[in-house]
Amino acid sequence: MEKTDDMVSKIETSLPGGVEEVSVFTLSEHTDTTVFYGVNNSNMKILRHLHPNLHIVARGHVIKIYGNEIEVRNLTENLEKVEAYALNNNLLTEENIIEIVKGNQPNEISFDNLILHGVNGKSIMARTANQQKLVKDFETNDLLFAIGPAGSGKTYTAIALAVRSLKNREIKKIILSRPAVEAGEKLGFLPGDMKEKIDPYLQPLYDALQDMLPAAKLREYMENGTIQIAPLAFMRGRTLSDAVVILDEAQNSTTMQIKMFLTRMGLNTKIIVTGDTTQIDLPYAQKSGLIDALEVLKNTKGIAKVEFDKGDIVRHKLVQRIVEAYEKRRPLTPKGEKDK
Repeated sequence: MEKTDDMVSKIETSLPGGVEEVSVFTLSEHTDTTVFYGVNNSNMKILRHLHPNLHIVARGHVIKIYGNEIEVRNLTENLEKVEAYALNNNLLTEENIIEIVKGNQPNEISFDNLILHGVNGKSIMARTANQQKLVKDFETNDLLFAIGPAGSGKTYTAIALAVRSLKNREIKKIILSRPAVEAGEKLGFLPGDMKEKIDPYLQPLYDALQDMLPAAKLREYMENGTIQIAPLAFMRGRTLSDAVVILDEAQNSTTMQIKMFLTRMGLNTKIIVTGDTTQIDLPYAQKSGLIDALEVLKNTKGIAKVEFDKGDIVRHKLVQRIVEAYEKRRPLTPKGEKDK
């Protein structure tokens, strides 16, 4: 990727220890700094480790490099290649950086699993086998269950499929819903009117949409009802047609709520139900509607079920370790006692 003079400038300055080269490298405005720097700046730590004789200071889209002229030039060239890879693939790992610094060409990501292009051309992709299965099953089924742990991408992938269907004019609206069940908090004590009380429960859905639609277009869709976000209780009495409808955190629905929700399906509508059966916040004596629905509908034609697991987790690598730790502890929970 070619850099203009105002993007990369080099000057010499006198620093303690002698004359050193100072390079100012500016990332493109289209570069996602979260992808480029990595979680907790992990990618920058690798670059510093691979160039121990250089002093690297990164802030926002600007990276300053201090050190020997030849080494500074080498790192600047590597940064150009690293940024180009991050822009093309919307992904950057420690392994990718090492391959680039070693002079090798890291494997480009196949766009066979591209779902859609999001904000600033961001590639929204089905990155794991189960995410890809969800995409495939979406084409041939009108009701899908996506079950798995936090961070496995089930809700994000479901929303991407809905946005793609809207962009392709296959549907007229997207409806996103969640049960407003507290995980230890009390809804009534939250400030504000009902919308302000339930918005915190729906924030993960807003976050995903903001990745996929420009702010102005998302605001327009929200205002004209093309995209609707509401708590599960608000679904009663409706017939949902020409839509993709997603019920998130379905493990916190009751048996009557999920039956009510599933029977809202109208013509030209697909429903995706997502949930994690290990994170149920209902009172202990109350059966999860998600678990009940999976049992009742297990032999029903036209329904697909995709089971995500810890291998699908695409958040910080610690999330997978946390899930594994809780899985190891779960069998030790005394029988009859809820694992909180």
